[in-house]
Amino acid sequence: MYLRRNKNHFRAVSACLFSLFLLTAMSPVAAQPQVPATMTFAGQKVVFDRTDLRERMDRELLTFAYMHTNSTMILKRSSRYFPQVEPILKRMGIPDDLKYLMVIESNLDEKAYSPAGAAGLWQFTQSTGRMYGLEVNDNIDERYNINKATEAACRYLKKAFEKYGDWMTVAASYNCGTNGMDNRIEKQGEKHALDLWLPEETTRYMFRLLSAKMFCEYPEAFGYHVPEKERYTYIAPADVVKVTTEIEDLVAFARKHGVTYAQLKRANIWLRGSSLHNKTQRTYFVAIPSE
Repeated sequence: MYLRRNKNHFRAVSACLFSLFLLTAMSPVAAQPQVPATMTFAGQKVVFDRTDLRERMDRELLTFAYMHTNSTMILKRSSRYFPQVEPILKRMGIPDDLKYLMVIESNLDEKAYSPAGAAGLWQFTQSTGRMYGLEVNDNIDERYNINKATEAACRYLKKAFEKYGDWMTVAASYNCGTNGMDNRIEKQGEKHALDLWLPEETTRYMFRLLSAKMFCEYPEAFGYHVPEKERYTYIAPADVVKVTTEIEDLVAFARKHGVTYAQLKRANIWLRGSSLHNKTQRTYFVAIPSE
């Protein structure tokens, strides 16, 4: 019996290894994206005319090429989230390319929560979220509200652009903060982030942003092709209910509007509890999903 069990185990392991070999052999190899001579970001030209710029860009391009699961999910999710944020960026006067900040901040995962406590697509911390007008508490967390978080991000970006006048510097400050950026500009005597000696995380952040734009616009250059039918398209809600009072029971509220509690919560993840406290009679808009 002992020998038979070991032989069966050996056969099973061998079969698994052979299957893994076949999958690996048949898997498409990512293309090698090339660092362009120049590219445009937010209407501004970026020139890769220095060795350090080319090498840093090359590193991030390769990361997108070989980060298969995350890269594929980014492409699939982009069809859901880009159509929601693009009109807001346009309305608030922010270049469309700044939407790629969401890609590198959260991998376009609206439920993303970092070890540092940053949440949502735009990865606001509690303090920064409140600073830019978001309600954040145990009952309501508008960092997860796509519309309001995008508007808050636009307010930050617009204020930073008034200070720096350069969108790459604005993007870098989104990572290291305006105080950190101000200190480095003052000490180093340079105005643009690409000319500054910055922390490694912030330096990579800028080139990841540029790479995210290239990847989302030209995925085939990275060896990726996700057909439209396989993407997670945006489905507009069946209704949006204006609420100015408390909702004592979101389960009953969902049932009243013809959806399950789970469906309601998925469509409104900014509702953190099973009720909506609203003693100050603020106005909220609760989406009723069409599915």
